[in-house]
Amino acid sequence: MEKIRKGDDVVVIAGKDKGKRGVVASRSDAEHVIVDGVNRVKKHVKPNPVKGIVSGIIEKEMPLHVSNVALYNPATKKGDRVGFKTLEDGVKVRFFKSNGEVLGG
Repeated sequence: MEKIRKGDDVVVIAGKDKGKRGVVASRSDAEHVIVDGVNRVKKHVKPNPVKGIVSGIIEKEMPLHVSNVALYNPATKKGDRVGFKTLEDGVKVRFFKSNGEVLGG
């Protein structure tokens, strides 16, 4: 079970985009996430008529390591650490370490 999932609101805590917030668009692998509007790079692409790709310079988001992002806590308005706990009915949920608020799921 991952601490950071697709659709989570995160804040970057390290790197060139430190302090920026965004939503996790996807997980590229077990240790990397792609965040909307963060870590954007310019990539030069060659044309490929078979795939219908035109040449030029495109901007795209590159993956960030999960250690460089933290879940955004709306109560404290900061990035926060996440833990897991099991509720009385046996459901495993995520919670913020600072205030114990349950994230749900």
